[in-house]
Order: sequence, then C-alpha cells, then structure tokens
Amino acid sequence: MLVEERIRPQEGPQMDFLASEADIVIYGGAAGGGKTFALLLEALWHNETSGFSCVIFRKNANQVRNPGGLWDTSAPLFMKFEGIPKQSSLEWDFPSGAIVKFAHMDMEKDKYSWQGSQITLIGFDELTHFSWGQFVYMLSRNRSLCGIKPYIRATTNPDPDSWVRKFIDWWIDNDSGYAIQERSGLIRWFIVVGDETIWGDSKSELKAKYPESLPKSVSFIASTVYDNQILLKENPDYLANLQALPRFEREQLLFGNWNIRPTAGVFFQRTYFEVINVLPRNLTFVRYWDRAATRKTENNDPDYTVGVKLAKDDKGVFYICNIVRLQESPLHVQNAIKNTASQDGVMTRIGIEQDPGQAGVSEVDLLLRMLSGFNVKPYKATKDKITRASPVSAQAEAGNIKVLKAPWNEDLFRELENFPEGHHDDIVDSLSGAFLMLTEDAYDLYALTTI
Repeated sequence: MLVEERIRPQEGPQMDFLASEADIVIYGGAAGGGKTFALLLEALWHNETSGFSCVIFRKNANQVRNPGGLWDTSAPLFMKFEGIPKQSSLEWDFPSGAIVKFAHMDMEKDKYSWQGSQITLIGFDELTHFSWGQFVYMLSRNRSLCGIKPYIRATTNPDPDSWVRKFIDWWIDNDSGYAIQERSGLIRWFIVVGDETIWGDSKSELKAKYPESLPKSVSFIASTVYDNQILLKENPDYLANLQALPRFEREQLLFGNWNIRPTAGVFFQRTYFEVINVLPRNLTFVRYWDRAATRKTENNDPDYTVGVKLAKDDKGVFYICNIVRLQESPLHVQNAIKNTASQDGVMTRIGIEQDPGQAGVSEVDLLLRMLSGFNVKPYKATKDKITRASPVSAQAEAGNIKVLKAPWNEDLFRELENFPEGHHDDIVDSLSGAFLMLTEDAYDLYALTTI
C-alpha cells in the first residue's frame, strides 16, 4: 500500500522495537517515549496480509475509548492505510482481510473470553496493568494460520511491585533501578516449568536442559521522552511537565526508575520549606478539615482531626498559616471547627472532607448547619492519599510553599518527612485538601469532588 505521507518509526528505540525478531518485546519503561504509537505501527506492519489478526489490550474499556485513547490515536493512522473502522466492536478491517482489534481485560476471568482464539499479534498497552496469569494465558492464544510467526509486543511504565519488574530483571540495574543501556534490545530465552520462570542465554541452552520445552525469546527495549524528538519539538511543555513532577513520579516517568517506591523522605523534606515570621498581604485563604472523632487515651493513638489553613498569593506561592490538630470526641471536634471558623473569619473558605456512607452525609449536614454564614463546602476525596499529595510535593520541592513560624511546625515537618510510612498522615491529608481547594482548575486530575 503506497501512502503519500511516509510513516515510519523514529530512529533509536522506536525503530529497534519494530525491528526486533524476539517472540516477546517489552518497550518503554518511562513516559513519552512514543510507546503507544510504536505499538500501533506494529499492528499496521502486516495490514496487507490476508488472515492476519491483531488484538491490542488495555486494562479497561475507558482506556480504549476515552479521548486520546487507543481508538482516537489509531484513527488518523489506520485511515491512511484504508482501514475501515467499526467503532461498536473497536475493530479495524483492511482491504486484505487483515484485522486489528482493541479490547480490554479488566478482571482475571476476562482472559477466558479468548478461549479458542488464534491471534497472530497480541499487544499489551501498559503491561504492568495486567496479571502474570493473564499474560501467560494469552501466550496460548498467540497462534497463526496466515504464514506470519505469532508474536507479542507490549509497552510499559515502571512499577517495582509488578511481575514485569521481575520478568525484565536482567535488563535492569538492581542498585539504581535504571535500564542497563548496553543490554537494551538484547534477546534472552525463557520457559515456564510449573510456577517457575527459567531463563537462558540461548534457545539451545534451555532445550539441552529441558528437551520437551518450547522456549520463547524476550527482549526489553528501554526508552524515555528524550528518545521522542518529535514530541519534544511539537510539545516541549511535556518535558517540563515531567520535570515538575514530585520526585517519586519524576524518577519513574521521566528517568525510568524501576526500583523507587513511595517511601519516607521521597515526597517531603523539611529543607523544602522556608519558615517565615510574617505573612505577606493580599492572600487568599482556605482551611480544610480532615476529621476524626476519637478521644486519645492511654491505650490508643487514634487519627487526628486536622484543619490546615493555607493561603496563596498572586504569584502562585503558598503559605501554611495555621494548623489545628486534636484527638477528641465528636462534640469537641464540632465545637473546635465552629470556633476556628469564627477566628478565621468569613473571608476564609472552609472545606470539609465527607466520609463515605450515610453517617458521613449526616455528619457533614450537621456541620453545614452549624457553619451557616460561612463559605463552606463538603468534598469527597476521589483519589488515594499518595496521588492527592503529589502536586503538593512538587510545589514544596520547587520552594513554592512557605511555613509561618509557630509551635506546630515540628509536628508538620515530622509527619511530612515520614509520609507515607508514618503512623499518622492527617496533616498531609488536610494540607492536600487545602492545596486542591486553591488549585482545583490547575490540578483537575487530582481534584476533590464537590458535593
């Protein structure tokens, strides 16, 4: 098929990915390396072969159908090759009879939907989202009658707790967590005996030890955003966005670190925060309450009710102005919230996190009536603690969060530095909520849901 505009992979890892002869190739290990586009190019490789079939999996259907997802991204590319879209079945049919289909495999049992299938090319877009059981089962569906040797291609971002990390261990430096560049693209062989994955440097090595085995060849090809010159040229802000991530996500998505985990000291260090004696003028104030309602005794150390008062100036600098922190009964907590609102004044917006369930609704309704006359809204947290804290971490590391000198400073710094491993994280939750109240538009992905 002659296409007026020549379409080809970029020189470097993307070209290596499409040129590899391994049965299984895993590509990426960082964000922005052109992984999904490379997977779509691979699916087009045999579009003129009658009987060729390809299925590319994402974890769930939304990741396929959403704007900017696989279906949207494939359309302008596949249409150049006279692909006929069937949106209802997420399938592209080509004049030769070749088929490329997008599908999801959310639950472990979904793999059995492919029982009896014969798929020449199986693709996994973000392999760490799939289980080892799903991956191995689909190996048995990787069959072909069209004359093309069946093969598997996958893209991935780092996840130190995924089976993928162990599977590609030979290509990763165990000390640093980064890909070993000299091994990127090299091929090894493996077999599965029982529940054990056994590796060899050659097919003959494994066949000599296990004559009845059928070894598969594997390659891992590392790439980062720096390998995607087209993206860097057309959207230079993407690199800036990766560089602005908090350290944990920056190590994973920008540098491709397969070892880093969300541990104490990764998100916050007290050296990030300048302690000031006086607040500047013309600030916008909010106070966000993360509530608990258990009194501390000699035998327990319950969660704290915490209200962080946070301010922002017109230059985008944030100020932690005050922290109220207590372990008390529900009535004492309610009175503390009301009294603090009176002291803050009506110009300070109030956010109250609503616990799940009917009890949480009732508690918030009571507080709203009690705070009549103040600008107060309830919120539901729609993201996990680490995700919500990430934009705060990024701003803190950039030096954009200052702290007013006060007796509660040490409690703040101790909890921040121990997050997420510390016994208490209530200050972090409250700070995250206050930060997101002030930046809901800028940090939409992390936003709280207003009730």
